[in-house]
Amino acid sequence: MKNYIFGKNAVLETLLKNPKRINKIYISKNIGLDNRLKKIKELALNNSVIIQFTNLNKYLEIIKEETGEEVNLQGVVASVSPVEYIDLDTFLNRAQKDKFKKLVILDGVSDPHNFGAIIRTATAAGYDGILVGNHRACPVTPVVEKTSAGAVNHIPIIKANSLSGAIDYLKNNDWWIIALDMNNSDNYFDVDYKNMNFALVLGAEGDGISKTLLNKADFKIKVPTHFESLNVSACAAVVIYETIRQTEYT
Repeated sequence: MKNYIFGKNAVLETLLKNPKRINKIYISKNIGLDNRLKKIKELALNNSVIIQFTNLNKYLEIIKEETGEEVNLQGVVASVSPVEYIDLDTFLNRAQKDKFKKLVILDGVSDPHNFGAIIRTATAAGYDGILVGNHRACPVTPVVEKTSAGAVNHIPIIKANSLSGAIDYLKNNDWWIIALDMNNSDNYFDVDYKNMNFALVLGAEGDGISKTLLNKADFKIKVPTHFESLNVSACAAVVIYETIRQTEYT
């Protein structure tokens, strides 16, 4: 089956950052072209990407079948090659050497909306990558790309056969591991995130981080609440921007 992305931001950001991913763009023949659709058309023409004005019902059904949910195409769909994952060695070799680096590690996060939202937040905050495992992980689906608003094209997505092994490798290469675990007493704002490479580990809602990974953490933090805990993407946003506040604005 072909890979599709949908939504104005997802298609536009792919054209801006990685136009070679796009094979063809389909725009609804029943919609007026607003500024973003006009920009998509302009960039497609500049990058020799074919545009077809057509009825999008066929693609709505294909994406619905793939994702299992109703989606809003926003009048545009693109046929694309899959997002390319990289391995941890490649990421570390490419990483800028003269600054401390920041990663998000996702352990068992399977909801595409959470995955996409975390990618979007991490990219906006200037994090260096997202690390996922081969198992218990959400792939980069059309919903992930839409929810990330195209941010998947701006941040490396790293895949490891074993998250436990990847964390050991990071620890042996001067990285600190910070696990978000709501059962711990240390608040996220009590950790000093400055002057170190660190990876923020987030677990699936309900199950949380596996005990194996939790035991490898150098710091265990929580987001205090007066109600039931926030979902993982909301927690990620809170903690990520505290790390940015400390490392870039204090």
